[in-house]
Amino acid sequence: MNIFVGNLEYHVSEDELKEAFGNHGTVDSVKIISDRNTGRSKGFAFVVMPDDKEAQSAIDALNGKELNSRPITVNESKRPEENRGGFEEKGVYENKGRGHDRRIPGRDRERGRRDRY
Repeated sequence: MNIFVGNLEYHVSEDELKEAFGNHGTVDSVKIISDRNTGRSKGFAFVVMPDDKEAQSAIDALNGKELNSRPITVNESKRPEENRGGFEEKGVYENKGRGHDRRIPGRDRERGRRDRY
């Protein structure tokens, strides 16, 4: 099970998280998400535990508990939804009367050109 851990102190290490979750079962991996420009932690991480019962036990035990003097948020990680907003169908425009602004999805690929978007 993939577990989301939020509200982390910026100086928490992967080893500290692995130790905290390891008390409840086997931990496959720990990944603290960091800013790509500064390298500083963004304050959240993902922990992977192979056994769902152990993972649920860790979630129940650690959610709201303090880690380095901050209460952490722990819950099952959910996959993002497919449609995150924006256009419903990319690359499809209504003909506005000029004829040159109508696009048909995939037409560029059929002609060997790169899509514009």
